[in-house]
Amino acid sequence: MLGISGAIGRELPKGATTPVPEALLYAAGPDYPARVQRDLLERHIDAVPAGGSIDWMTYYFRDDALADAIVRAHRRGVTVRLCVERRPRNRRANDRVIRRLSDPISGIGPGLAAIGHLLPLHLHTKLYAFSHPYPHVLVGSFNPSGNEPEDPAIIADIGDQDRGHNLLIELTDPVVVTALVDRVRDLYSTGGSFRWPIRTPDAVVRGESSESLFLPLLAPMPLLRHFRALEAGASLRIAASHFRDPFMAAELRKLVERGVEVTLLTGSTARRTPRRTERYLIRHGIDVCRFAHPDRLPMHSKFMLAQCGGKRWASFGSYNLTLTSRWLNHELLMISWNPDLWLQLDRRWTEILESTPGTAA
Repeated sequence: MLGISGAIGRELPKGATTPVPEALLYAAGPDYPARVQRDLLERHIDAVPAGGSIDWMTYYFRDDALADAIVRAHRRGVTVRLCVERRPRNRRANDRVIRRLSDPISGIGPGLAAIGHLLPLHLHTKLYAFSHPYPHVLVGSFNPSGNEPEDPAIIADIGDQDRGHNLLIELTDPVVVTALVDRVRDLYSTGGSFRWPIRTPDAVVRGESSESLFLPLLAPMPLLRHFRALEAGASLRIAASHFRDPFMAAELRKLVERGVEVTLLTGSTARRTPRRTERYLIRHGIDVCRFAHPDRLPMHSKFMLAQCGGKRWASFGSYNLTLTSRWLNHELLMISWNPDLWLQLDRRWTEILESTPGTAA
């Protein structure tokens, strides 16, 4: 775990026994113990007492033991609202956990909303909110898509998220926490029906040192405002598991043309980042590194690091550089100006590059 000591001096929520920083970064990958992030989620579930609440939305949920932890919380009197994608890309991956949790006797019954839709879009956000021991939310790239014992065929298809590179970042800013919990509860209140698109006025929520961008929305991508503020001599590093958006590729080309140094770190699979996209980026001056692990572990982290003079910002969340993420999927992209978080993500960037000799430029 990489800890970030942000706003240590804030007043503690009732029941908290340690200072609450503004953000904590939890990393996972081949350089960490396997299943470290699903274990983190289980600890956070078990820490919520009767009368507390757990509000989640996630794309994949296959982890039987984590589902058992959710049921334990429900039985001890925790209010659970759990939104899960009904039909992810691997269409049957979530079926067993959905059946388990939807049972009104052995599961959480109406506490589960399996989100369905007619259009080719998905609930792709990974967001885990807990009321205790202090109000906080974990957001990032990890969803509990592994299991024990494992199904090799499914893991070969979706990737081993319990061992690959992922990030979860804990947020405690009350404005941000409230907005993220409200987003889960709004989707949960639909009873499993997907709302599209998000209204533009609700798309951006600004906190103390960050902003939350909710997608989809019928408006220009708010991330572009931050891209276009970068000047000659600035740098932008992007860790993206998926890159299939020609429009965003062209935006990166424009950055290079005006003197911004741009680097992309992505996975090894051509399905997630096609070779034609790689060739286009390289041809226009973007450095491209592909993470290639001998066990085919995925580089699933999604974050950006920008530096322009003395100004720095970082981004993280579920958002992929794809057309479906920009226009269709339910996504979350966080932008942060927390200097400690930037430094820790900068360190993680280096660690990912150094974590395997298979990383290739």
